[in-house]
Amino acid sequence: MAAAPPLPEQRDADLTALNTFGLPARAKRLLRLRSVDEARAFAAARDQSEPCFVLGGGSNLLLRGEPLACVLKVEIEGRRLLGEDDEAVIVEAGAGENWHDFVRWTLAEGWPGLENLSLIPGTVGAAPIQNIGAYGLEMAARFASLDALDLRCGEMRAFDAAACRFAYRDSVFRREPGRWLVTAVRFCLPRRWRPLAAYGDIGRELAARGIASPTPSQVSEAVIAIRRRKLPDPAELGSAGSFFKNPLVDAAHCAELLAAHPGLPHYPQADGRVKLAAGWLIERCGWKGRRLGPVGCHAGQALVLVNHGGASGAEVLQLAARIRGDVQARFGVALEIEPVVA
Repeated sequence: MAAAPPLPEQRDADLTALNTFGLPARAKRLLRLRSVDEARAFAAARDQSEPCFVLGGGSNLLLRGEPLACVLKVEIEGRRLLGEDDEAVIVEAGAGENWHDFVRWTLAEGWPGLENLSLIPGTVGAAPIQNIGAYGLEMAARFASLDALDLRCGEMRAFDAAACRFAYRDSVFRREPGRWLVTAVRFCLPRRWRPLAAYGDIGRELAARGIASPTPSQVSEAVIAIRRRKLPDPAELGSAGSFFKNPLVDAAHCAELLAAHPGLPHYPQADGRVKLAAGWLIERCGWKGRRLGPVGCHAGQALVLVNHGGASGAEVLQLAARIRGDVQARFGVALEIEPVVA
């Protein structure tokens, strides 16, 4: 059998336009993988000593600026209905599909369940890596399974939710960077749909629109309106979305903070810990809308760091360190960076 032709690649590739922060960086090699067969061919022929970085939409990413050896841009498309019964609908999408477009497609087809995750930037394949979440819903709650290629041995593996080891903005894939390349993701969407509108912002948005019993599309539109109001458009102002995770603290620490700061938003968790609003903490430290050179905190949401133009990854990390130091000093709370740093 003849050897497969080499995959087309770009040498000394500029990655500035491939990350929503707009940070400068280069890759010694950039390969765009548009099918599972191409991904398999790469894994079979790769030099195991060469580090690989798997890139989706570049929306949850901070590039330091150091050259990356080999970047794999996942562009596998496709979406389809796999099955349905009285309880649920199972849908599948290629890892390179745009996440928001996929969510809107499911709604247009009459399959609700992902509407609270509308307008989150990135790709379908990146969604389980971070276990994306917003407005009272995590992706894990709608997850069925996924396929991923092990870049170490070239074997495909199917993952159920337990194997993914989902946690808050985390998964096994994030803990093993460079090993797994997600190719397709499947979701289980409920037939007996009920709106998740208890999250404060959604409830207020729907009330302002005079909607008491929203449809799935109305919830989606409310989420879109909230996100557009609070978050910058990456096409106009570079960012990686929420830059810090909402911190989890024990109940005693939360009680101490509430005694001193009664307005602190807090959300009790099933394990007894309490999730705090990182944006509120950052804003109370005076960072909302504040700028240090080309980087700063977004004026509409303190949780978002932005590139006003010409920023480097090092400058973003310097700002992040200043913010983390101030929050630790004032509240005794450690903030954790949410984007992948490469």
